[in-house]
Amino acid sequence: MKIGLLDALSEKMRWHQARQTLLAENVANADTPNYRGRDLKAFGFEEHMQQLSGVRIATVATQPGHISVQGVGADGFGARQMNSFEITPEGNGVTLEDEMMKVAGNQMDYQAITALYTRSIKLLKTALGKQA
Repeated sequence: MKIGLLDALSEKMRWHQARQTLLAENVANADTPNYRGRDLKAFGFEEHMQQLSGVRIATVATQPGHISVQGVGADGFGARQMNSFEITPEGNGVTLEDEMMKVAGNQMDYQAITALYTRSIKLLKTALGKQA
Protein backbone atom coordinates (compact mmCIF):
# COMPACT_ATOMS: atom_id res chain seq x y z
CA MET A 1 0.00 0.00 0.00
CA LYS A 2 1.36 3.38 -0.98
CA ILE A 3 0.96 6.37 1.29
CA GLY A 4 0.85 9.58 -0.75
CA LEU A 5 2.80 11.79 1.63
CA LEU A 6 5.59 9.27 2.16
CA ASP A 7 5.78 8.65 -1.58
CA ALA A 8 6.05 12.39 -2.22
CA LEU A 9 8.76 12.76 0.44
CA SER A 10 10.79 9.91 -1.02
CA GLU A 11 10.42 11.41 -4.51
CA LYS A 12 11.63 14.76 -3.13
CA MET A 13 14.67 12.99 -1.62
CA ARG A 14 15.43 11.43 -5.03
CA TRP A 15 15.09 14.88 -6.61
CA HIS A 16 17.64 16.31 -4.16
CA GLN A 17 20.01 13.40 -4.90
CA ALA A 18 19.73 13.99 -8.65
CA ARG A 19 20.25 17.73 -8.14
CA GLN A 20 23.31 17.09 -6.00
CA THR A 21 24.78 15.05 -8.86
CA LEU A 22 24.22 17.88 -11.34
CA LEU A 23 25.64 20.49 -8.97
CA ALA A 24 28.72 18.32 -8.38
CA GLU A 25 29.19 18.10 -12.16
CA ASN A 26 28.96 21.89 -12.36
CA VAL A 27 31.60 22.31 -9.65
CA ALA A 28 33.87 19.70 -11.25
CA ASN A 29 33.63 21.49 -14.61
CA ALA A 30 34.04 25.03 -13.27
CA ASP A 31 37.24 25.47 -15.31
CA THR A 32 36.21 23.50 -18.41
CA PRO A 33 36.07 25.72 -21.50
CA ASN A 34 32.59 26.21 -23.01
CA TYR A 35 30.88 24.27 -20.20
CA ARG A 36 27.43 25.51 -19.21
CA GLY A 37 26.05 24.57 -15.82
CA ARG A 38 22.85 22.56 -15.46
CA ASP A 39 20.18 22.46 -12.77
CA LEU A 40 16.82 20.80 -12.23
CA LYS A 41 13.47 22.48 -12.48
CA ALA A 42 11.92 23.03 -9.07
CA PHE A 43 10.18 20.05 -7.50
CA GLY A 44 6.44 20.57 -7.05
CA PHE A 45 4.43 18.49 -4.58
CA GLU A 46 1.20 19.44 -6.34
CA GLU A 47 2.45 18.09 -9.66
CA HIS A 48 3.65 14.91 -8.00
CA MET A 49 0.33 14.29 -6.25
CA GLN A 50 -1.57 14.87 -9.51
CA GLN A 51 0.64 12.28 -11.22
CA LEU A 52 -0.21 9.76 -8.51
CA SER A 53 -3.95 10.14 -9.06
CA GLY A 54 -3.86 9.80 -12.84
CA VAL A 55 -3.51 6.73 -14.98
CA ARG A 56 0.05 6.12 -16.11
CA ILE A 57 0.90 4.93 -19.56
CA ALA A 58 4.54 4.22 -20.26
CA THR A 59 6.35 3.27 -23.42
CA VAL A 60 8.83 0.43 -23.42
CA ALA A 61 11.67 -0.21 -25.83
CA THR A 62 11.32 -3.91 -26.62
CA GLN A 63 14.21 -3.98 -29.09
CA PRO A 64 17.68 -2.40 -28.73
CA GLY A 65 17.11 -0.35 -31.89
CA HIS A 66 14.00 1.39 -30.56
CA ILE A 67 14.16 5.04 -29.65
CA SER A 68 13.66 5.88 -25.98
CA VAL A 69 11.00 8.52 -25.31
CA GLN A 70 11.49 8.99 -21.59
CA GLY A 71 12.89 12.14 -19.97
CA VAL A 72 16.57 12.65 -20.56
CA GLY A 73 19.09 13.31 -17.82
CA ALA A 74 19.10 13.53 -14.05
CA ASP A 75 16.97 10.46 -13.43
CA GLY A 76 13.96 11.83 -15.30
CA PHE A 77 13.64 15.06 -13.31
CA GLY A 78 14.22 17.26 -16.35
CA ALA A 79 17.74 18.67 -16.23
CA ARG A 80 18.05 21.98 -18.00
CA GLN A 81 20.86 24.37 -18.75
CA MET A 82 21.14 27.36 -16.47
CA ASN A 83 21.07 30.95 -17.62
CA SER A 84 24.66 32.06 -17.11
CA PHE A 85 25.08 35.77 -16.61
CA GLU A 86 28.82 35.58 -16.05
CA ILE A 87 30.75 33.97 -18.88
CA THR A 88 34.53 33.61 -18.67
CA PRO A 89 36.74 34.34 -21.69
CA GLU A 90 36.98 30.55 -22.22
CA GLY A 91 33.17 30.41 -22.52
CA ASN A 92 32.52 28.74 -19.16
CA GLY A 93 29.26 29.80 -17.51
CA VAL A 94 29.76 28.30 -14.02
CA THR A 95 30.37 30.55 -11.01
CA LEU A 96 31.97 28.38 -8.37
CA GLU A 97 30.68 30.44 -5.42
CA ASP A 98 27.08 30.24 -6.65
CA GLU A 99 27.34 26.50 -7.21
CA MET A 100 28.76 25.92 -3.73
CA MET A 101 25.87 27.94 -2.23
CA LYS A 102 23.41 25.76 -4.17
CA VAL A 103 25.17 22.61 -2.94
CA ALA A 104 24.94 23.75 0.69
CA GLY A 105 21.28 24.71 0.32
CA ASN A 106 20.47 21.41 -1.37
CA GLN A 107 22.16 19.47 1.45
CA MET A 108 20.17 21.34 4.11
CA ASP A 109 16.89 20.76 2.24
CA TYR A 110 17.71 17.05 1.84
CA GLN A 111 18.42 16.73 5.57
CA ALA A 112 15.12 18.45 6.40
CA ILE A 113 13.14 16.14 4.09
CA THR A 114 14.94 13.09 5.49
CA ALA A 115 14.12 14.13 9.06
CA LEU A 116 10.47 14.68 8.13
CA TYR A 117 10.31 11.26 6.44
CA THR A 118 11.89 9.56 9.47
CA ARG A 119 9.48 11.25 11.87
CA SER A 120 6.52 10.27 9.70
CA ILE A 121 7.61 6.62 9.77
CA LYS A 122 8.00 6.77 13.57
CA LEU A 123 4.53 8.30 13.88
CA LEU A 124 3.02 5.51 11.77
CA LYS A 125 4.81 2.86 13.85
CA THR A 126 3.47 4.45 17.02
CA ALA A 127 -0.05 4.54 15.58
CA LEU A 128 0.22 0.86 14.70
CA GLY A 129 1.28 0.03 18.24
CA LYS A 130 4.81 -0.91 17.35
CA GLN A 131 7.88 0.32 19.15
CA ALA A 132 9.05 3.63 17.64
